[in-house]
Amino acid sequence: MRRILAVLFLIVAVASLGSAEETSFRHVRMLNLKGKRVKAVLTFSDNDKAAEVQPDKGAAVSVPFSQIDKASYEFTEGVGGKTHWLQIYYHEQDSHKLLVLVMEKRDYLHILDAFKAHTGIDAEILGNADKVQHADRRQR
Repeated sequence: MRRILAVLFLIVAVASLGSAEETSFRHVRMLNLKGKRVKAVLTFSDNDKAAEVQPDKGAAVSVPFSQIDKASYEFTEGVGGKTHWLQIYYHEQDSHKLLVLVMEKRDYLHILDAFKAHTGIDAEILGNADKVQHADRRQR
């Protein structure tokens, strides 16, 4: 019995070492077709090789890493408050698409780091976002 348990433990341990990584963020919002912010979960899946967004309402979006053309990060400040944006530009066959996500302050640096780690693409920093990003990285 001990030998069987030891073998099962070894199989599980080896399988977990070879498994792909997933990184998820539960505090994002995506813009739907009407421009409304919808709560969503963002997952970078090495297994599926895709950035996957599962909104609370509406259809899920899966963007294969190989179809991402570029990404950009922008920080805006206005009447609605301070907002951290991630725009993912990608293509499907001959059409160009854009996925827009709103990130919370507590997560945006982690999301940008995970985006780079999983896709190999650095998000272009737009506007004065580089000043905000550098200040927040120093506070970490």
